[in-house]
Formats: sequence, structure tokens, C-alpha cells
Amino acid sequence: MVMGPTAGLVLADLGAEILKIEPPGGDKTRHLKGSGAGFFPMYNRNKQSLCLNIKTTAGMEILMELLADCDVLLENFRKGTLDRMGLGYKDLSARFERLIYCSLKGFLPGPYENRTALDEVTQMMGGLAYMTGPSGRPLRAGASVIDVMGGTFGAVGVLAALHERNRTGRGQHINSALFETTAFLVGQHMAQEVVSGVAPAPMPERISAWAIYDVFTTSDGLPLFVGVVSDGQWQTFCRAFGLDDLAADESLKANNDRIAQRPALLKRIGALFATFKRDELAVKLESIGMPFAPIARPGDLFDDPHLKASEGLLDVRTEDGKTMQLPALPLQMDDQRFGVYQDLPKTGEHSRRILKQYTHYSDEEIDTLFAEGVVE
Repeated sequence: MVMGPTAGLVLADLGAEILKIEPPGGDKTRHLKGSGAGFFPMYNRNKQSLCLNIKTTAGMEILMELLADCDVLLENFRKGTLDRMGLGYKDLSARFERLIYCSLKGFLPGPYENRTALDEVTQMMGGLAYMTGPSGRPLRAGASVIDVMGGTFGAVGVLAALHERNRTGRGQHINSALFETTAFLVGQHMAQEVVSGVAPAPMPERISAWAIYDVFTTSDGLPLFVGVVSDGQWQTFCRAFGLDDLAADESLKANNDRIAQRPALLKRIGALFATFKRDELAVKLESIGMPFAPIARPGDLFDDPHLKASEGLLDVRTEDGKTMQLPALPLQMDDQRFGVYQDLPKTGEHSRRILKQYTHYSDEEIDTLFAEGVVE
């Protein structure tokens, strides 16, 4: 629903031609409600839709003809599903030696590889949910971060495999997985435990690496996150806010010494910030180069001036003709952002065109394939 489509989205935004193979009736994520309602519109721009029944002999023949021209196959099925259909890597690589086959799974090969996984499952078992919520209340991160990162790592593997194929002439099998992605993301906490000898506390209860690194409430009752993360920033901050006594205090010169006095410093700085309105404080902090952030909701980003000015929001047209703005790929190359060149595809919108462009079928034969329900 997210991991596979993300891998395709990254490659599509970068310019790859992506043929999204949908089952008869279309991808079910098109019609999800609740927290899944954003999956299809976010992760399926710049793709072409082919509705194909690969459980039929004719559908399988079409797929094989397409694979003869394709560089990459992305698949996000449960382990073993495509092998049973004769579409596993072993079968396809024997027939198409240049094919790069990217499998996006719950787990890499090992004791867990046959388990059913979801983003939330691996967040729980991989330590991320423990680190996100307070003690005793594991909490899933507020976005499908593991699906998205796992798909992105898959796309990175594809790009590396394309480069390798230029040298060897052969494709290869790439595996990216949710559980291992989760482990990679919590690696900093694993390292922290080894270095410090103490298991890290969940993020809401952590011992901060900096004394001033928190959310403060301003005079208009609005929250603002502020961080002072170096000894140089501390001196700049104190001078800008008239805290000459703190700047001169030898016991506060070094970061680790300030952490030891964090409660008293937070009380002092909190009282100071409570005398400013949020926007006034933000302007002052920006002028001296301090890290700060208002606490935004996802919907606030539609009006974010930076995203709007930097081409960070793309106009995406949905199947019903509605236009929404969604985040662009967070990447710039040669001063260019990546945009939308193909609106969200309607179910089977490109089926006929794909068959005419990439297969041997005549118009009459394509009409028959539609009539027989092989293609929609």
C-alpha cells in the first residue's frame, strides 16, 4: 500500500517510466478510508496504469512481453506469492538476464522472513515505537516512516543495480525490508547504549544532549520549539537576549556543564520566552541563527511560504478531477526540483496505450483482450 508505491514514486519522479500493474477493478488503495485515504494520491503520481489479470494465460503472456522491455520489476507481494506463479526472481532472471528485480518485504532472509509484516508491526518489534512513546506506552510514529524509508532504500538499490548492470550486463535481485529499515533507524540508540552503558530512555523522557532543547510557551499561549546546540550558539543566544550573567558564568561555558543545570536553565529561559509573542520571538531567533520551529499540523504545510516558494508543493490531479497540493521529492539536482508530468492515473487509463506501444497485439486483438476481461 505504501512501501512498493514509494519505491515506484521515487523512481518515477526522477524520470523513470513506471507501469503500475493493477488487478481487475483496480488497486484497492484507491478507495481506502480514514488514515489510508492519502496513500494512493501521495504515492502514485507520474505512473501509468495497466489493469491486467495475470491469473489468465493471456494476461501472463502480456506481462512476459512487457518484462522483455523493462529494466526493473518492483514487487511488494507476500514472500512466495510470485514464486508460486512462476514470477519469482529465479524464473525471471533465467529468461531476462538484464532484469533488475526489486522485492520489498517485511523481513530480509532469516528466521522472520515468512511472517506477515506491516509498518506498525516492525515499529513495535524494532524499538521505534518504544522510543517514540513514553514508558509503558509504545507509540507508532505519526507517519508511515518505515514503509516510506523501506521503499526509498529499495529505489536506492535499483539505482545502484542499474549502474552495476552498465558494467556487467546483468541484472540482480534487490531486497529491502521493513524490519531491517526500522533497525537502521534506531541504530543511533543502539550505539548510544554501547557508548554510554545505559539503555536509552524513550524520547519523551530522554536526557537531552543540550540544555536548551525544548518546547516553550510564549505570551500569546502558542508553543515554539527552541534549541541551543553548541557553545558558540550559547554565547550568541545569551548576548542577544541580555543574559550577560549566564554568558559570563564559567560553570555554563561547556555544553555538558549546562546539561547538569538544565532544570534551572529551562525555568529561567521559559520565563524569558513567556514575555514574547511567538512570531516576535521567532523573528529574533532567526536573526541570530538559532534553531526554532512553531508546532505545525500537516495541513499547515499547504500554506507554508518556504514550500510554496521552493516548488516543494506539487499540483496533483485526482481521478475525480480534484486538484490537491502534495510534497515534492525532497531533492534538488542541478538547481531543479522534480515535478508532476503524469497526473494520478485512472484505473486502467493507459492499458490500451501500453499494449499498443510495448506488445505485438493488433487493435482487433486488444479489443478482444478487453472483451474477455484479460485487460481493463
